[in-house]
This record gives sequence, C-alpha cells and structure tokens, in this order.
Amino acid sequence: MIATPSFTEHFSTLAGGYDAVLSDVWGVIHNGVTATPAACDALTRFREAGGTVMLITNAPRPGAVVIKFLDNLKVPHSAYDGIVSSGDVTRSAMAARPDKSVFHIGPPRDLPIFDGLGLRFVPLEQADYVVCTGLRNDEAETPETYRAELDELRRRDMFMLCGNPDLVVERGDKLIYCAGAIADLYSTLGGNVFYAGKPHRPIYELALERVAALRGGPPARKRVLAIGDSVRTDLRGATDFGIDCLFVTAGIHAEELGDRHAPDPAALGRMFADAGIAPKAVARRLAW
Repeated sequence: MIATPSFTEHFSTLAGGYDAVLSDVWGVIHNGVTATPAACDALTRFREAGGTVMLITNAPRPGAVVIKFLDNLKVPHSAYDGIVSSGDVTRSAMAARPDKSVFHIGPPRDLPIFDGLGLRFVPLEQADYVVCTGLRNDEAETPETYRAELDELRRRDMFMLCGNPDLVVERGDKLIYCAGAIADLYSTLGGNVFYAGKPHRPIYELALERVAALRGGPPARKRVLAIGDSVRTDLRGATDFGIDCLFVTAGIHAEELGDRHAPDPAALGRMFADAGIAPKAVARRLAW
C-alpha cells in the first residue's frame, strides 16, 4: 500500500534537512511562458541558508542555452548555482560516437545541441543512428505523425538517442508532446533507445558531480532533495537514484488531479498507487 504524504505548504519546513536540491525547471520554476516567482524565491532562500541548487532539466539543449531562455523569462540567477540538461548528457553520448552520420528528428531551435561535435547530418537512409530532440512542429504534430519514419528506422534496426525523455510539457495552458513520446513509440516497435535525461541515472550522476565540485565534496544521498512535477521522470528518477522527492502538483498532472489550486487527494493517491511510488512530500506549488 502506497501512502500519500500530506500537503506541505512551505518548503521552509523541509529545507533544513537537505544540503542540495536538484530542481526540475519546466513545471516548477516556469511554465514555458512566465517564471514562477514563489518558486524562484524559495530556491533563492534555500541558497542563502547555505544550500546548493542544481537545476536538472530534460531540455534537449546545452545548459548554457537553457540559461539564456531562463534569463528571457526573468528567472533570477540567485535561484540556482548551475544547471544540468539532458542536452548535456546527449552531447556526451554523441561525443562518444565520433565520425558517425546522424539523422535528426527535432526542431531547428534544438540544433545548438550539436555545436562543435563535427557530426554529419544525412537523410534517414544514410544515417548510422538517429537523435530525437522533439517534434519538428510540436504545435501541430503528434507522435503518430512519425510512424512511417519510425517503421523505417526499425526496419534498419537503428539506434535512437533520445535527447528529452519527457512525454509532454506545459506551454502556458497547453500540453505539448516531447521527444520522449516519439522515443516511446519507437521502443514499442522494438527499437533500441537510449534516454539521456530523467528518470535515468546519467543526468543525476552529472548533477551530483557538479554539486560536489561546488561544495567541496559530495553530499550524502539522504541530504539531497529532488523537486519536480512529473511522476514518470522526476519522482521515478529520484526514487530509483535513492534520493527524496518533493512533488509539485500544479504542473503537468494538474488536470488529472482536478483543480490546479486544490488538487483531489484521492486522485493523487491513485496516481502514486498506480506508479507504485510516493514522494517524501507534496506541495501544490513550490513556495518558501
């Protein structure tokens, strides 16, 4: 039986138990359109008290590029010490496969992920492997749009590197499909997929390496808290990595839970029970 924790209205009641926070970005500190001031303030206060905040995101772009996006949304630098993206992990995986020809599935805005790697972009039939960073037009397409391409990839038994394991993400008040939805469809067809971001270990290991460099040594796992809004990526990733998780309900699961500002506890309990995991604590939003 999975017990659903009670709601925590103030992050300050938990903060003293942790030295480092690995915070999700989209769905916690912004919704793709505007920053969330209360969340930015909470992370700033945690840092002022001596904590370290590493943002951990499934954005399929290098962390430095994500920071520019956060700057545009007016997310203050005081809210975080650094950022690790699935784009960073993806770049490492591509760098380990030099002199290969790549077929890219994704929008032009994701092209910085390839900068400086010297890869050759070729049509599907000439590629050694495929990198999926998203849908080419996520406002109009769905994963099914790509079924014919995926069938051909599977016929050629091609390896797929997924640069963003998220299935969907909020953009304002809409849910937009991400690369993970395409990768999952390819996996169901029998395709071989490597997922670069949450909930998989490489992104957590890189994040803690950077935390350790900032703090002069690695914090104990019991002193690290993940914060996120996705059961599939944030909660599952934290649980599998052996760290606590603060689950924020006003994110991608908000519609499933009823009212964004007053989620249904029973629906929340069913969601955790279906996943077979529960967080350390639950908050409607991240606030100090």
